[in-house]
Amino acid sequence: MKIAHPLVSVVDDDESVRESLPDLLKEFGFSVRTFSSAEEFLASDSIDKTSCLILDVAMPGMTGPELQQELTCRGLRIPIVFITAQADDSIRPRLIKQGAVECLFKPFSDAALQEALSSVLRAD
Repeated sequence: MKIAHPLVSVVDDDESVRESLPDLLKEFGFSVRTFSSAEEFLASDSIDKTSCLILDVAMPGMTGPELQQELTCRGLRIPIVFITAQADDSIRPRLIKQGAVECLFKPFSDAALQEALSSVLRAD
């Protein structure tokens, strides 16, 4: 069975991000699920269905990079686009080196997000 719209899961403790991103992602042609924590995502049934993960770097509990590591340990290769409000120039190269597709700094443009997603997914 072919999935009509690839699932993008958004994991961010910021409620405004969880409320605003889904509309934009749906405009891009994706299905969307949002999670307020890494733990919530890991406990969900969405892991196996997720085509791409938009993941906040700094969250209470398990951080974005820790979730990335956990997924790797489980043998799951979900492309990750990190988003962060931390204006630290050393973060992006480190996350890319660890396998992330992209790391966008908040606030990021719609075009930057679409470009990051299109590098891993082709939405019809």
